[in-house]
Amino acid sequence: MKLADNDHRYLWHPFTQMKDWMAEEPIIIASAEGAVLRDTEGREYLDGNSSIWTNLHGHKHPKITAAIKGQLDQIAHSSFLGLSNVPAIELAERLCKLTKLDRVFYSDDGSTAVEVAIKMALQYWQHRAQPRRTKFVAFADAYHGDTLGAVSVGGIDLFHAAFKPLLFDVVRVSRIEELPLGDDVAAVVIEPLIQGAAGMKLWPQGMLAELRRWCDKTGALLVTDEVMTGFGRTGTMFACEQEQVRPDLMALAKGLTGGYLPLAATMTTAEIFNAFLGEYAEFKTFFHGHSYTGNQLGCAAALANLRVFEEEGTLEKVSVLSRQFSDGLERCRALAQVCDVRQIGFIGAVEVGPYPLEEKRGIKVCAEMRKRGVLTRPIGNVIVLMPPYCVTREQLERMTTVLYDSLRG
Repeated sequence: MKLADNDHRYLWHPFTQMKDWMAEEPIIIASAEGAVLRDTEGREYLDGNSSIWTNLHGHKHPKITAAIKGQLDQIAHSSFLGLSNVPAIELAERLCKLTKLDRVFYSDDGSTAVEVAIKMALQYWQHRAQPRRTKFVAFADAYHGDTLGAVSVGGIDLFHAAFKPLLFDVVRVSRIEELPLGDDVAAVVIEPLIQGAAGMKLWPQGMLAELRRWCDKTGALLVTDEVMTGFGRTGTMFACEQEQVRPDLMALAKGLTGGYLPLAATMTTAEIFNAFLGEYAEFKTFFHGHSYTGNQLGCAAALANLRVFEEEGTLEKVSVLSRQFSDGLERCRALAQVCDVRQIGFIGAVEVGPYPLEEKRGIKVCAEMRKRGVLTRPIGNVIVLMPPYCVTREQLERMTTVLYDSLRG
């Protein structure tokens, strides 16, 4: 009990009402392998949300583990300011080839990757002698992270309203027809194909391609937030591929290292990069950076993650499992309390209601799932399942069955 007591005494958990947390016994994870998590009491659980949408190939994957250990024998970290390193260079080449973009700027997590994209877009237009382009367009119910720039382009009042005095104004739209006229838009920011923290809401088919055409027509930059959708989650390596869209800036994180270490990347074009080139005294430099930019351990893990995709046929595996996943989720649709079921690739969501958030229906369903050995977290009244790609057919069947049984109560 000492660990639990010390958790309650010293820790503050994210997105958690701590009054409720301190009234319950915490699950304290001690080890994991594949799709299974084990707590300090020896209980086992299926990792139903890939440890908050990060873990792709399973815990303790031998190839990623070996890559991190091998890098530790060389060096764990050195500065990226005025220096470079081997795995950061090798990873940059791989990411550029995969995304069909030209340059990589490393940071630490999804929020900072979006923050970098916002700042790059604004400064780009200054260098292009179009300083009037200062507006950012973002979508209702968007979520792009928790740093202030990312919060500014976010659109979920429950998460963001308290911080409005600190934020910059954005043009908030719900659909393409509401996009503003004029030549003062710096960039449009979007989660491609699906909005995650909004409750896994799917965009209409073709919407992303239409947005790309609007940006081409108006000159605004297109920023795609692939933090959640990247690395196979929607069925293709990146969600943008499904509508043949090449953004001007792309934010990557979460699955970049296979869920092993914090690392993020902001991808961009040669055109944007070249606008920052100049003589030292012109001060066109992008004045942004992080202490752990280009961290060797994170880059080594990410390289191993990408090798696993190739060597284990991960995208093909996800395609097969997604069909079974769809069948399991659809079974829930017949339940009286279920108002919608949504899925794309290996992202699944079952919405109950309508119920007031104060009733904590989603939390209660996930608590029932925990009792039955599956861990996940709700988004309001939406129960989300995002299994790791290593999940077996039997484990996937168990996850969806536990979801169904927990919904029934």
